[in-house]
This record gives sequence, C-alpha cells and structure tokens, in this order.
Amino acid sequence: MRLRLLTILGGLAMLAAVPAQAEVFEKTLGNGLKVVVKEDHRAPVVVQQVWYRAGSMDEQSGTTGVAHVLEHMMFKGTKQVPAGAFSRLIAAAGGRENAFTTADYTAYFQILHRSKLPLAMRLESDRMQNLQLSKQEFDKEIKVVMEERRMRTDDDPHALVNETLMATAYQEHPYHHPVIGWMDDLLAMRDSDAQEWYQTWYAPNNAVLVVAGDVRAQEVFALAQRYYGKIPRHSLPMRRMYSEPPQAGIKRVTVKAPARLPYVVMAYHAPTVRDPAGDEVPYVLEVLAGILDGNDSARLNKALVREQQVASEVGAGYDSTERGPGMFVLEGTPSEGKSVGDVEAALRAQLATLIEKGVSAEELQRVKAQVTANEVYKRDSVFYQAMQIGQMEAIGLGDQAIPVMLKKIQDVTPQQLQAVARDIFRDDNLTVAVLDPQPLKDAPKHNPEMMNHVR
Repeated sequence: MRLRLLTILGGLAMLAAVPAQAEVFEKTLGNGLKVVVKEDHRAPVVVQQVWYRAGSMDEQSGTTGVAHVLEHMMFKGTKQVPAGAFSRLIAAAGGRENAFTTADYTAYFQILHRSKLPLAMRLESDRMQNLQLSKQEFDKEIKVVMEERRMRTDDDPHALVNETLMATAYQEHPYHHPVIGWMDDLLAMRDSDAQEWYQTWYAPNNAVLVVAGDVRAQEVFALAQRYYGKIPRHSLPMRRMYSEPPQAGIKRVTVKAPARLPYVVMAYHAPTVRDPAGDEVPYVLEVLAGILDGNDSARLNKALVREQQVASEVGAGYDSTERGPGMFVLEGTPSEGKSVGDVEAALRAQLATLIEKGVSAEELQRVKAQVTANEVYKRDSVFYQAMQIGQMEAIGLGDQAIPVMLKKIQDVTPQQLQAVARDIFRDDNLTVAVLDPQPLKDAPKHNPEMMNHVR
C-alpha cells in the first residue's frame, strides 16, 4: 500500500482562524540541491530530512522494489562510516533516524538536539555520494526485504487485498506495482540493479533538504553549503509521464487468504492536484473524505456501525497530493451475520445520499471546524512540519502551494460537494476488492533476526 502522509485531517485544510505559521526560507545550492528551512524555536530540537524525487513509480518492470531495496542499502556504509555506524552515531548523539520509500519518493530523516545538526549533515551528505554497495551486504539485505514482504504483505490479508486492488485498478500506470516489489523481482534482483538506481537518481539536483526546528536559516544554509555543496550534480534521465486510461466498467477481484473476517474495499479513480490555484475537484474530495470518515461522528461510522450495525469497522480516505493519479477509497468489515455484499450496499447507499441530498452548510462547517482543530494540534510536531514541506517539494508542487491549497479547501461549497460526488462515484470508475477468508493456519514463522532489521 502506498504511504498516505497527508489527508484532510492531516494538514491540507487549515482555516483562517489558525495562527500564521513561521516563515519558510529557501535556497538552491550551485549543485541543484534545494534547501528549505522552517524555524521553530519552542524546543532545542532539529529535524533533518533528505527527500529524493525517486520512488517505485520510476522503476522498470523486472526490477520492482529496487527503490525500497536501495533505501535499506543506504545504511550499509561508506568508506568513512562503515555498515551500521550511521545508526549508532545518531543514537549516541541522543537522536533517532529512519527512512521510508513510497511510490513517489524516498526520504531519510534524523531527529536530534540542535547542536547535532552538523553530525547529521556530515553523515547524510557522505552517503549521498560515497555509498559502498557490496555484493556481500546486498545478498544479506535482499533476504531482509523478502522477509519484510512476507510479514507485511503476504501474511497480512488486508495488505494483500490492497495490493491486489492496486494491481487491478491500474492497468497502465506504474502504481500497478507494489512499493516493496513483486517477490519474483526480489528473487531475481542483483546488487548491480541497486547500484544503477543509486547512480541514476541519488544526486543533489534530484533531492530536497528540509531542516525544521530550533535553527536559524542562514546558519543552516552555511552548513548545507559546507557538507552538501561540493557534491557534483549529474544529468537525470527523462521522466516518462504516465497516465491511466479511463476505466470502462466496474472491476471486481476476490482474494482468498487465511483470515478471521471478510473485508471489502471500494476504490474510485480520482484526480490529484496539478494546478494548486486552478484545480477544484481534489479539494472537494478532501472534504468529502472528512464528511464520510473525519471523526467518530462522521457519516459512515454513525450510520453503518452504530445505527445499522452492518459493519464493525468502516473507513474512507483520499490523498490529493501524489505525483500520479489518485483513488478515493472506502472500506469495511462486516458485523457478525452480515456479508461483504451488505457492507458494499450500505456504502453505496451513503454515496447515493450524498449525491441526491448533498451536504448542509452546517455539516460542512462542523467538518471544517474539526479540520481546524486537528491542524493546530499537528503543528506541535516539528517533524510533521518538515514532512508537509518535504512531500510538497518532492511531488513537484513546492511548499509555496500550501497556503494556496489551504485557501481552496476553505472555499469548498455544498454545491461542489454534490456535483463532484455525482461525477466521481460512478461504477465505470470503480474497482472492488473482497477478502474471502480461509481457515486460519498456524501462525507464520518469521526469522526473528530478519525481522529485527525490517525498517
């Protein structure tokens, strides 16, 4: 499943009542590395994040999963910092670090005391250019990744359903492939594949450095020039712009897997933000997600779980900020005595009500109030502030788009909600995936040593 970092309740829907944020400072170094600094002096903490504009959607068939494999390999050392030393040095400095790969980008981060920012920059800039990718380390780490796939996808029925859903819904777009890769590709992968990915995409002119916390922008720019500024830029391959053809009819797929309960997912193709100022539909969909599943009192939980008792769990989600096309997703687990067909029918009934009766101004205002409160809470996290900036930069919209997008969500009207619901929630636009639970077997046996290395 693709990582969804920002949702309507996660940061793209701030209202005018929210206090103004501190200024964001930007500078692009001579080698093309963009540096973005967000000052927040409430605590002596700093977050460093390096975002590479390369994710699984940039992979080729046959080497799916290589972006994520290289993420693992980035912790395997350089000449100056041997394998494992990166994490030990950050821990010894009282910090935390990790990384993640999505369909759209790969990011590495450290959270530590402000005085340790030079250490984090020294380590991160070193592996941007000096990674020693040995066959011996690769052969060990690829087994860790395969174990991660078994644990998080193959042996997780909901994850397996969502993987199958994406592979069914996307016919041509590379979102068809899972971020972790297909097992056959992992089995066939070689260290040279990871090396080629590193040499192709890991360059300062394909990266964004985000620093947030108790820092001064000019000091960060000077440190960035010192540690990153001498890394040479290199030419990047031409990126192919993929599109997904319009779907011609509902798609259905059933996954049989050991599980206790059935499960259904309904996914509608939906646009994402391309023109922050000119787009409208993505912002309306963000608000629709909040109306259906923004809190415990939202429509789906109120109607399907508490009143009708047709489902034990329900949810809805949509992410407007992706490099590729989007999906508006609804999901549910039937209550005892109910079927996935009952849940699907109940979800469809809720969508039909939206289309026929719309949303009142009062209900819309309640959702916006909830969004506002959540945004204020989220700002307590320096890490979240950096994440918001980094994601926007990595997908090509830029952090300057954030206030524009926030204003657009403020302007969503009940009339827009009804019109967009009618246009998006059509069967020709829909893929349905169902989990058909099979008898549970003995718990799968995972290698504890391998599991300790899963990031």
